[in-house]
Amino acid sequence: MSDVTTDADGLIRTVGGDAFSRIVLQAGGRVAVEFMSYGCGYCRAIEPIVQRVANMIATEVTVLRVNIAAEPELASRYQIAGTPTFVMFLNGTEVGRAEGPDPTQAAVTEAIARPFMS
Repeated sequence: MSDVTTDADGLIRTVGGDAFSRIVLQAGGRVAVEFMSYGCGYCRAIEPIVQRVANMIATEVTVLRVNIAAEPELASRYQIAGTPTFVMFLNGTEVGRAEGPDPTQAAVTEAIARPFMS
């Protein structure tokens, strides 16, 4: 399996393994990673909102996804207790996280953007 796939809309890439290190930890900039699972009903319900938010903030923040079922080592390394969990990185360093934000565009946007405002 490739360590990077792109969703149908081309907005959010699913990363794992070496791609996570390369894109999130080494590339720099603002990155929001949604740790999720395709078996998670809440993850499926929030997906259209995450897509809209990714489209709105694409010039400022890269939004990626990690499927914890396929990447248990990453889930363990970042101590993901529930899905979806968003972990925000600035230049490779974790600067914030949000676990299961309300499924509204405003709540998801704020959850992702807040850590980058300080």
